[in-house]
Amino acid sequence: MSGTYEPFRFAGYAALFGVRDRGGDVIRPGAFASLGSGAVPLLWQHDPARRIGTVETLAEDARGLRVVARIEGEGATAREVAAMLREGAVDGLSFGYRVKASRAGLPGRDGLATRVLEAIELVEVSVVAQPMQPGARVIAVG
Repeated sequence: MSGTYEPFRFAGYAALFGVRDRGGDVIRPGAFASLGSGAVPLLWQHDPARRIGTVETLAEDARGLRVVARIEGEGATAREVAAMLREGAVDGLSFGYRVKASRAGLPGRDGLATRVLEAIELVEVSVVAQPMQPGARVIAVG
């Protein structure tokens, strides 16, 4: 493949507030309040060996953690993920984190325990095929 690779940007939600994920966690608004100004890596499927870009903007809003990210680089994985996003073949988002503060919540409808995440240290954001929160998705590409 010849020519210059153009970075590919997209926006979406890596996390939604008040929505129980498949693992039983619920993120409280304000949990990401300590977002730093350092660069957050953008990965494919949470694999640190498959870094595909950088998260340019992170912000909490009423819905959740909104991200604007850039896929960059000449690697095959970055090109493939950009193509899948353009085609709508993949649109899931997720994030890697460390829990700084949590508490037990009421059990979900399935009777399983719920953990309420009150403070989170964000480690990375990933484009994924199956997000833990089904509504954590890319909402705009370009």
